[in-house]
Amino acid sequence: MAVLVGPIVMLGMLVVVPVGLRLAGIPGLDRIRRLWPLFAVPGAISLWLPRGDPATALAACYAVGAVLLALHAPRRLLLLRHLPTSRAPAELALLTALIAPSIAATALVAERSGHPLFGFGLGILALTVPHFHFAGFAAALIAGLVCRTADGRAGRFAALSVPLGTLLVLTGYFVGDWAELAGTVVLTAGMWTVALLTWRSIRDRNRDRVTRALLCVSSAVLAVTMLLALSWALGEATGLPHPTLAWMAATHGLGNALGFALCSLLAWRRLQNRTDHEGRTA
Repeated sequence: MAVLVGPIVMLGMLVVVPVGLRLAGIPGLDRIRRLWPLFAVPGAISLWLPRGDPATALAACYAVGAVLLALHAPRRLLLLRHLPTSRAPAELALLTALIAPSIAATALVAERSGHPLFGFGLGILALTVPHFHFAGFAAALIAGLVCRTADGRAGRFAALSVPLGTLLVLTGYFVGDWAELAGTVVLTAGMWTVALLTWRSIRDRNRDRVTRALLCVSSAVLAVTMLLALSWALGEATGLPHPTLAWMAATHGLGNALGFALCSLLAWRRLQNRTDHEGRTA
């Protein structure tokens, strides 16, 4: 499982977060985005070292960057009071994206040091790192972007369900499997809505073939990976047969990382580049 988790986490640190920060369009993030490699590269190196002080120190470098990113969230939260109600769900989703890497980084430091955190073993901590890069940061960011462009209740539901579902899943770590199941249900409903809205947007014939293909793959993969997440959470809560963690990492984790997050971000980046180009030539 470690062979899969390491590269997935590296993808989240080195690609997903900086590309996502560019797409967020939040004033004040440019500096932390430019500095991000200074934090992400040590964090990525820490994944391949034996547990101990050197790995912990490198993971702590990543944690510093994640905390600096999270510190932007309170400022953005204060701005919600001055925004129209229709824009609040998208902003809440983006705020969740800003906070999620700090949770991942906390788990990373504890796991690299070899010490359980809040009673969670090293295996669970290792899986928490990719979870909050993809089910936290990437899912919240993309739901927020979808909400910005999809004017309607479905977009707002998708944007609100990701923060709520993520919070419930995190609460489930401490309360029990049923709370985690509730969070997974909410998160699954929201991400399926994201997939549906993304699929509908493929009908836009103004988009190039590559962008349409990336959006198609991301929405199709998301439908499957969230079904896997739901089956796992249901099995944990009820005792019914369900996939193992290793199997989930190889299917749900890898699919979310490559099929959903990476394809979605590449598609949104292409859309942003096209919008910027059209703005310059107008």
